[in-house]
Amino acid sequence: MTELPDNSALLLRTVAMPADTNPNGDIFGGWILSQMDLAGGILAKDIAHGRVATIAVDAMKFIKPVKVGDVVCCYGNVKRMGTTSITLHLEAWVIPLWRPVESRQPFRVTEADFTYVAIDLEGKKRPLQLSH
Repeated sequence: MTELPDNSALLLRTVAMPADTNPNGDIFGGWILSQMDLAGGILAKDIAHGRVATIAVDAMKFIKPVKVGDVVCCYGNVKRMGTTSITLHLEAWVIPLWRPVESRQPFRVTEADFTYVAIDLEGKKRPLQLSH
């Protein structure tokens, strides 16, 4: 059995749908990236106590394809915090519900570090507000 990521929180779960496929019938990598960015944005906003914007995504390598009907789960944890930015390590895992019950083991499809910067109402970077 594949182990889910240690010290990571489940940030998002969604189902891959037919509208998200490429011509080969697999889910677009860009769709996976966007789900990870949504998940990371939720965590980053909670940590920053306000608006954040994505400023960088480290290289992603796709390990296995995602199929229509797969449940995509995004996990993440804090890798680094600066004065105005937060870097999160995010992983996308799949639970293949289309497979027979006995072979529905989750597997990792990709991972990357996403960096978010805290911004004010005008979109300018601001110091992180780590406590209220």
